[in-house]
Amino acid sequence: MLKKIVYTLVFVFSCGVLMAQESVDSVALESDSLLMLEISDSTLCLQLDSQVILPLPLDTILHDYFVEKSFQIDCERADSGAIYYSDSVYMARLQSMPHIMEMTYNRVVKACIERYARCPKDVGYMLGIGNTYYFPMFEEALERYNVPLELKYLPVIESALNAKAKSPVGAMGLWQFMVGTGKIYGLEVNSMVDERRDPRKASDAAACFLADLYKLYGDWHLVIAAYNCGPGNVSKAIRIANGKRNFWEIYPYLPRETRSYVPLFIAANYIMNFYEEHNMCPAVPMFNYATDTVMISDRVHLQQIAEKVNIPLDELKFLNPQYRYDIIPGNIKPYPLVVPFEHINSYALNRDSILAYKPELAKREIKFEPSEGEVIYYKVKSGDTLGGIAKKYRVSVKNLQKWNKLKSTTIRVGQKIKIYK
Repeated sequence: MLKKIVYTLVFVFSCGVLMAQESVDSVALESDSLLMLEISDSTLCLQLDSQVILPLPLDTILHDYFVEKSFQIDCERADSGAIYYSDSVYMARLQSMPHIMEMTYNRVVKACIERYARCPKDVGYMLGIGNTYYFPMFEEALERYNVPLELKYLPVIESALNAKAKSPVGAMGLWQFMVGTGKIYGLEVNSMVDERRDPRKASDAAACFLADLYKLYGDWHLVIAAYNCGPGNVSKAIRIANGKRNFWEIYPYLPRETRSYVPLFIAANYIMNFYEEHNMCPAVPMFNYATDTVMISDRVHLQQIAEKVNIPLDELKFLNPQYRYDIIPGNIKPYPLVVPFEHINSYALNRDSILAYKPELAKREIKFEPSEGEVIYYKVKSGDTLGGIAKKYRVSVKNLQKWNKLKSTTIRVGQKIKIYK
């Protein structure tokens, strides 16, 4: 996601005005839109198999306790080991997918596909929560701005579909917006509410941003590269490459993480469509994801609603991740509350009594303590090292020692390591 943005870049158009005047032209699908690109550049080849970099660890979603307990992977095939195919099979499958964006195939893309193929549990959870809840939401937002629907898989590599995911540099949510970029695209970010974590509003902002980037570059691969590292870095790479405007030609001049970004995007499109061929199964949700939205005009705590309406609190938090302290500040202005559809009548019947139920929850003083971010816990496995864990979660060994009060780098199997994200 865009790590920095220069406010003087006038390309950040007023989306509501600009998009009403001129919609993004669809890119014509050519018969040779899938290319078997031969890579001869030595700089590129060095990056392939050992340096596929994920913006966030692929198992980010599994650190959401609610998701882990609310989805079940019931599939014998998932334990059968990774399955790989020949280049010709990968190429044919990519070509067979309905797509507007060019689905290039080369050694980099192959390495990314096989990176996903080795993670059946992670992919299974993303398939389950994506197909059940997020992907239709993403498609609606992309459709509004006439943006290719293939981009619904962008959050797979941005956040592993974790609405509360936070990057080491502070990007937040499914679409990994920085504060400045989020505010430019209409997302509210304050001490109580962070709409970067709101799945619907962040999806609309991301679709608008992607449409604006297309107006700047006219090439979807460059658009998603700019989404990752910022238009400044992409434009700089184009200048260094003597004006070439093809992702693969400017590849060596892009930031290291961004070099993996477009290949990972193509690979995500592949694995989300051909998971069965790799013995993967979507996780099955344990509850109904049909929801409705009501507006709240009072200050209320999610726990008050959950207990009065008989909704599991974890479920209500999952559906409303934008409220930092689980308090809806509706006394300031109306805010949305997403409620499971099966509980909407119960909410309507109990609406007046909710405010009178445990009112101290909503009125209590919020203690702002210095925080280093959202905490997760990693259980040490055989062969793990502190340095390896630090590299996986993109933190320093020194911080791991500090957070866990470790006097040395020695760790033991079964030990839980606290990690701030």
